[in-house]
Amino acid sequence: MRRPLATVSPMRMRDFQNLHFRHFNAREMREAAQGWVDHLDAGGKMMVTLAGAMSTAELGISLARLIRAGKVHAITTTGANLEEDVFNLVAHNEYRVIPKWRALTAEQEEELYREGFNRVTDTCIPESVMRNIEGRIFKLWQRAADECERRSPWGFVKELVRGDALAEHYQIPREHSWVLAAAEHNIPVWTPGWEDSTLGNMFVGWNMTGELNGHAVVLSGTEQMQDLAHWYLDEAKSQASIGFFQIGGGIAGDFPICVVPMLIQDLKREDIPFWGYFCQIGDSTTSYGSYSGAVPNEKITWGKLDAQTPSFMINSDASIVAPLIFSYVLDE
Repeated sequence: MRRPLATVSPMRMRDFQNLHFRHFNAREMREAAQGWVDHLDAGGKMMVTLAGAMSTAELGISLARLIRAGKVHAITTTGANLEEDVFNLVAHNEYRVIPKWRALTAEQEEELYREGFNRVTDTCIPESVMRNIEGRIFKLWQRAADECERRSPWGFVKELVRGDALAEHYQIPREHSWVLAAAEHNIPVWTPGWEDSTLGNMFVGWNMTGELNGHAVVLSGTEQMQDLAHWYLDEAKSQASIGFFQIGGGIAGDFPICVVPMLIQDLKREDIPFWGYFCQIGDSTTSYGSYSGAVPNEKITWGKLDAQTPSFMINSDASIVAPLIFSYVLDE
């Protein structure tokens, strides 16, 4: 007589990582995840910064759940990640995935260009969705210009998706969009260097044709930094320690982290706390003069962290590591 198969209970992500992720980058990742949990348990809040092509990698599937669970309280992102979450939301089925993307010839790349695709590693974004969103957001820019209103890039995107305005066009579950989650929960989002994005390029083009009357309708990077500084000051008044979880490097990370030394050194504020937690995921190795590859200790000399700040540096692929950390923090 055959014995019945034993029932195996699914292992929680925390238990799995505690069992298997004991050394090297795996241990660093697990300790960073537990550090995030400890930071929130102590009453802290968390800033997440998005560089690279995280939205095209569909990080929104896990990041949106983290936002809705109240584990993320602010985001700083590149303009590309801001818009590409929306592109994926409304045109996912039109994207093209190239399994052997490393083997593409220059002629095959030209063919993708002629067909209206923009490639990000293995994923090709259709030009048509960019033009579709351009037409919609141009009306918002134009109306704001006519009414002498000024907003951040996030302010315009938030209006674009407000109240499920694009719902009839959704091609993924709304729960997979971090932009929708951030809008629903009204968390602040800053976008430094927005001109380095498709919509930013389009905005410049509309100004050059004269169909938009000037650039002032979109808040500048320095104005956004001032807004972020006021947010940080308000949180400091409430005694909330702010953590900093950085995905990739570049301006998405360096722009917000500089707010603390700016407040301390330039405004001469002695009551400003350093960032209370720091973690960076990146594939840049430590090198000469690289911000993306700089180890956390270097930030102590710039007045961003102090010697007691829990700090972690994970050298790996963020599209793999970030969802694992998010699941750990969510205690799934």
